[in-house]
Amino acid sequence: MCPEGKILEKKGFAFGYEEKISYKAVGKECRECKHFGKCTTCKEGRRVVRMVKQEELKERLEEIYHEEESQKLYKLRKEKVELQFGHMKRNLRAGQFLLRGRDGVNAELSILSTCFNMARMITIIGVPMLIAKFNSM
Repeated sequence: MCPEGKILEKKGFAFGYEEKISYKAVGKECRECKHFGKCTTCKEGRRVVRMVKQEELKERLEEIYHEEESQKLYKLRKEKVELQFGHMKRNLRAGQFLLRGRDGVNAELSILSTCFNMARMITIIGVPMLIAKFNSM
């Protein structure tokens, strides 16, 4: 369905892939719609591509996400985990990984985690106490 509530027509498989179905709105209706330019800028009309095999899984995950228990878990995740990743992305200016491959990403994440942990230690115990702890090792 489009934002105006019109049902998109099934047009067949997308781009020659049998695992993807293409849905499309009629072009003239899209150009005259008040959402044209936001919903789509294509003169031929809005096109949506969906995976055939994963569509049921996507719908089930959407249902699970909106359940009350899932929302509690999501809220807890935002409180516990998102702080670290937000700090790495914004304060350490690491919005994306520079290295590719599992080993490179793991190495980069280890460095970022160490930086985050050092910043937390400085915040919690202070620089003089941190230096004293390192000297006592």
